[in-house]
Amino acid sequence: MENKAVINKIIPFSNVDGPGNRVAIFFQGCNINCVYCHNHETIKKCIHCLACIPGCPTGAIKEVDGKVVFDEKLCSECDQCIKTCQYSSSPRTKEYSVEELVEYIDGFKVFVRGITVSGGEPTLHADFITELFKRVKTLGLTRFVDTNGFFEKELITALIEETDKFMVDIKAVDQLEKLCGTTMKHNLENLKYLLEKDKVYEVRTVVTKDYMDVENTLHTVASILKAYPEVIYKLIRVHATGLRVEQKEKLQNSIPSEEYVRQMAEQVKEIGVQKVEMIL
Repeated sequence: MENKAVINKIIPFSNVDGPGNRVAIFFQGCNINCVYCHNHETIKKCIHCLACIPGCPTGAIKEVDGKVVFDEKLCSECDQCIKTCQYSSSPRTKEYSVEELVEYIDGFKVFVRGITVSGGEPTLHADFITELFKRVKTLGLTRFVDTNGFFEKELITALIEETDKFMVDIKAVDQLEKLCGTTMKHNLENLKYLLEKDKVYEVRTVVTKDYMDVENTLHTVASILKAYPEVIYKLIRVHATGLRVEQKEKLQNSIPSEEYVRQMAEQVKEIGVQKVEMIL
């Protein structure tokens, strides 16, 4: 097991990362790079290039022995450092041990139903999270994993068994290299595996024109999910709010209309998916 893991941020009360109030923990590091990624600063670890230091208005970021050191007490959360970073990272990360995270979560356990690990891609930290989940179970909390579906299931069997439910992003079933910069194609296989084990809470697809065959993806996923009436299929209309300039330029002609997403949702329902939600 990893002794420590790099955490980008922790949201103590989130109601969008699974059922009920949850502690959402965002791990640093991802194995893909989506065109529309809204957590771009979680993709890679800081390389200590020091470029973010001059622009910090509060002096929360300093250089110590050639490395970036972050003082969260001084941070105003203006995000200037994240905007400056050219390496899809952030200086505002922190290393936690399992014990430190459990202590943090324990302070909120009477106010939340569970925890959700996200990222980045949390399955990259499978051993660490497996141990974390074992400890969190003793607190009486549910344990969710928010994943992009690109993992080697044989390498994370212990994590799968320890997880109560997965929230799976199916980015697409085609054009994945164009959309996410990956040649991996086993996301559907992994989804089916988790469904067979009754480990899926919801599946999500961000609807993005030009970078994916929308109908092929939605119809393929819907054909799988129709056999699992309790699983939510969430269709998310891509948006450019908060994205980097270069991302907005790439997406400017790829944002579908709300009506288009509604039409796609109706098609998904017609295929037989019982629980369909839209974020427009």
